Amino acid sequence: MANIKSAKKRILVQRRNADRNKAIKSKVKTAIKKVDAAIAAGDKNAATTALTSAISEISKAAGKGVYHHKTASRKISRMTIAVNKIA
Repeated sequence: MANIKSAKKRILVQRRNADRNKAIKSKVKTAIKKVDAAIAAGDKNAATTALTSAISEISKAAGKGVYHHKTASRKISRMTIAVNKIA
């Protein structure tokens, strides 16, 4: 356990940031699952609307530094390609 005041503060800040990052990652994963479910069902309209909300969540996460910008781009690209493959 930390004895120095600044080290104690850092522990609190790290916990707070970890909780925030966990919540943001959870939102992103949920949005991706919605897109995947719509793709599996073959519903183009639902997949498109889910894709736009997922792109928004991923971009927000990348902007806050939870995901690297290239990771976010890769996720968005793969989902977009999958949605466009639906007939």
